[in-house]
Amino acid sequence: MLKDNLVMLRKLNGYSQEQIAERIDISRQAYAKWESGATIPDLEKAARLAQVYGVTLDSLTRTENVDGIGTLPPAPPGKNIWGSVALGDRGQIVIPKPARDKFALKAGDRLIVASDENGIALLPAETFESRIREIMTMISPADSRG
Repeated sequence: MLKDNLVMLRKLNGYSQEQIAERIDISRQAYAKWESGATIPDLEKAARLAQVYGVTLDSLTRTENVDGIGTLPPAPPGKNIWGSVALGDRGQIVIPKPARDKFALKAGDRLIVASDENGIALLPAETFESRIREIMTMISPADSRG
């Protein structure tokens, strides 16, 4: 797990083993041993690696697999991949249980479907509507009757 994540993160960020080793103050050989799985970093060095790569220490040490894709690199803090869903005949999807649990979603909850050129997002309707009301209050004059 750790060794795979170290290789993926280093390559994704365009670093050489030497560059990472210099950033965390170890030898290239020591870093190469971590990537091969021959040894593992102590907690302090692992924390430095997580900081360099912009991930949590927890995600650095875990492997996430997605069907049809394979092993994913650790995501930055606050970013998650919950798995894939299939679109039903009428456009319905089932949100994976870990995501439903994380966001306390239950049957009957309303979600806003938003998008940009990169993809689709689902937002709790109450949160979205509350934020829109706040924005409208800020931009509306106190007395709009003129």
